[in-house]
Amino acid sequence: MEILHVTEANFDSQVLQADKPVLVDFWAPWCGYCRRIAPVLDQIAQQFDGQVVVGKINIDEEPGLEEQFGVEVIPTLFFFRNGVAGEPIVNPGSKAQIIDWMGL
Repeated sequence: MEILHVTEANFDSQVLQADKPVLVDFWAPWCGYCRRIAPVLDQIAQQFDGQVVVGKINIDEEPGLEEQFGVEVIPTLFFFRNGVAGEPIVNPGSKAQIIDWMGL
């Protein structure tokens, strides 16, 4: 499954009203660690295709969403179930840690 480009314009429809859980990555193109975990998010999107949607929010393009969710360090990931965000994970260390955090 392709990773969604989430914006303020599509946040409600793509994340809050999604019929599947949504993993959202707050990131920026200048963030080295964000670029390093990007392939892991691609793998998660493939591994859980049909079960979980993966989306990315570029904080440089969407400062309103960054502020709304209190993101201070990137990458910060949120996992939404039924439109509700669980506790975030900041700078995850591995794919296994992300999957465990998602509870899958």
